[in-house]
Amino acid sequence: MGDPVSWFMIEPGWKVLAADGSEVGQVDEVAGDSNEDIFNGLAVATSVAGKPRYVPAEQVAEITEGVVRLSLGPDGVDRLEEYVEPAPSVQIEPPAPPREGWRRFFRR
Repeated sequence: MGDPVSWFMIEPGWKVLAADGSEVGQVDEVAGDSNEDIFNGLAVATSVAGKPRYVPAEQVAEITEGVVRLSLGPDGVDRLEEYVEPAPSVQIEPPAPPREGWRRFFRR
């Protein structure tokens, strides 16, 4: 077994193992906010034709180079929900203050 690595290192295609060591899929996508260092979880492809399943970060037991080990058994992985990609976040900026020229135009 290798040394633990950060969630920042996880890449699509890494093996995903159940708690018993059996391979249950591959990483499809990593969910989190790298700016805030918040790891939310993983989208795991458990079959070629099926949609990825969502594994919450709380169910990730260990991350080593090329392998993510879960705290769930194979049956628990089968019961995971489908991964739903989060909506893009939008930052709403406050309106810009009016320019000086416009203030003079509307003054009386």
